[in-house]
Amino acid sequence: MRQPPSIDAWGGGGFRVAGDWRPGSLLVLDDQPRDWHVTALADLKPEDFAEVLAAGAAVEFILLGTGLVNALPPRPVRDALKAAGVGLEFMSTEAAARTYNVLASEGRRMAAALIAV
Repeated sequence: MRQPPSIDAWGGGGFRVAGDWRPGSLLVLDDQPRDWHVTALADLKPEDFAEVLAAGAAVEFILLGTGLVNALPPRPVRDALKAAGVGLEFMSTEAAARTYNVLASEGRRMAAALIAV
């Protein structure tokens, strides 16, 4: 298993991950940071989580950063994740980035999906 990357900074439309600037929203899956083409919580769809759902048991839950403020994800997203047996924790992107670093250091099986602010 790879060493999880740290999220060193967020804001300004992207993230600094393990020292590298990544513009836009971020998906961390299998300890690999990836571009995530989501720009707003209101536009979030179940298919935005296809890669995560394809990972199966490798992902215990998804840590979702919802943007500047904590907000409830759209019902179709919540329903699709529940039907797939994947937990969902959501909070502001800032809180989610901090939480990701703690949980990743503990070796939790999760994906982080963070909307850029």
